[in-house]
Amino acid sequence: MAQRSVLGLIVLGLLTEEPMHVYRMQKLIELYGKDRVVNVRRRASLYQTIDRLTRLGLVEVLQRESTESHPDRTVYAITDLGRETAERWLREMLRTTGGEFPEFVAAVSILVGLPPETARKELETRAHALAGALAEVESTLKSSGEVPRLFLLEEEYRRAVLTAELEWVRGVVEDLRQGRLTWDEPWRRAIAAALESPEEEA
Repeated sequence: MAQRSVLGLIVLGLLTEEPMHVYRMQKLIELYGKDRVVNVRRRASLYQTIDRLTRLGLVEVLQRESTESHPDRTVYAITDLGRETAERWLREMLRTTGGEFPEFVAAVSILVGLPPETARKELETRAHALAGALAEVESTLKSSGEVPRLFLLEEEYRRAVLTAELEWVRGVVEDLRQGRLTWDEPWRRAIAAALESPEEEA
């Protein structure tokens, strides 16, 4: 069974609309704002995804276009298996949780590796970036005009997530600033010693 991927799902979703070449896929991803949820800055990642989907039988080469102004372009189409797989991936991604391992959560889990003051400054930088991203999302939603809500759900979700994360980060920054959250090396060693299991002590 094909292992699902976010970019793979987006590509399959595009191909359910019509066959297309990779350049058009990239432009549509950007036009639809999907570059906010998948990284397509490097077209190579799209080609790698297409190659994988083709090997899995989810996508097939429909034809090759050649014009005087552009080099040869391969037009891809989704297969019946691809449609079935896209629907399965979509259903799985909507209902399951716990499969994501964001870098930020990993960094927070070992925040003790930095001095409190350094951690505070880095989190302040993150808070500033989050505020900027949130303002951008708000602007996108306000300028959406008559765009149906169905096509703005990812922006609504981003707004909710950014709002919650910004509030949390600002809270941690304030606790660090006021000294309500702090640590030092002796404290860290004491905690590590207290958490050691009996087997490790033996």
